[in-house]
Amino acid sequence: MTTPTQTESTEAKAPTTVVLTDVAAQKVKALIEQEGRDDLRLRVAVQPGGCSGLRYQLFFDERSLDGDVVSDFDGVEVVVDRMSAPYLSGATIDFADRIDAQGFTIDNPNAQGSCACGDSFH
Repeated sequence: MTTPTQTESTEAKAPTTVVLTDVAAQKVKALIEQEGRDDLRLRVAVQPGGCSGLRYQLFFDERSLDGDVVSDFDGVEVVVDRMSAPYLSGATIDFADRIDAQGFTIDNPNAQGSCACGDSFH
């Protein structure tokens, strides 16, 4: 008896989590190489607080947590925990290297554009 094989493709679906630009992926890859480890992934998390009602955390992590959403961008794995994933759906992580700004930036369509009291996600 044969059972039909099920294939899951996350590429065909709408973005379920963050998008890492090519520039940001190259920067992450370079930083991981500097660490001299091949088990690190970029973890992105959201915590309450900050001007728009949330703060982002970006850090390297070797852990795998239950419910993690993992995306691969040219060999760079980006991990989002299950609690942060809905808040980061469709967000884009980029890396700026200009005189006026340097570092990772997050463009999140889920966050309100202005600073106001209250929760930025409704």
